[in-house]
Amino acid sequence: MRIFPAVDILGGRCVQLVQGKRESATAYGDPLSCATRWIDAGADALHVVNLDGAFGDAGANVDLIRTLVKTTGIEIELGGGIRSVEDAARWIETGVSRIILSTLAVREPECVSQLAREFGSERVMAGVDAKGGQVAIHGWQETAGDYLSWAERFESLGAGSLLYTNVDVEGLQQGIRMDPVRSLIRRVDVPVVVAGGVSCRSDVTALRDCGAYGAVLGSALYSGKITLQEALEECR
Repeated sequence: MRIFPAVDILGGRCVQLVQGKRESATAYGDPLSCATRWIDAGADALHVVNLDGAFGDAGANVDLIRTLVKTTGIEIELGGGIRSVEDAARWIETGVSRIILSTLAVREPECVSQLAREFGSERVMAGVDAKGGQVAIHGWQETAGDYLSWAERFESLGAGSLLYTNVDVEGLQQGIRMDPVRSLIRRVDVPVVVAGGVSCRSDVTALRDCGAYGAVLGSALYSGKITLQEALEECR
């Protein structure tokens, strides 16, 4: 299983939010310094989110993220504020390993197929952000139907992987909810990366044992509740 330390960027700083609420942001400094810290600790991949983009300012942090991608040179999955096929294509062309399509994938599902055809399915990850079992979009403010049905649809459209985020536990550092994760992994054949609530070694172990491809470490990693070394050890 893979571990993806989160580098979430808001206002040019690396932050962590609680359940996606902007006002809950805790800042941890320069994003490139945070990324370098995790790489030096053994990370071989990063989960980068342009939070300003997710909140409506798609042009924010572009130069910063481009520098991060080029400087680190490792596997990066990127989401936040990708509102069109053109946005997605530009990010792929900067060198990110794959882009994460969430609201766009729900509003315009054909974009998943279009991007998969043009760049390869492995570069296209569909975001399945679930709130009460429903896919949450537009900054997690609206819901748009059963998360399992959307996951199956994204797979059929050509998404090479899925990012499942349980919004109900995201940022709380109180552990994961395994039942919806297991249900999702049973329903699809593509790799599933899990985010939301991963807070301790046993969470990582449970995800590994149920067949998750990867886990995103965010708030619990930054607060020190779990270390990157501990997570990587469980993956082995």
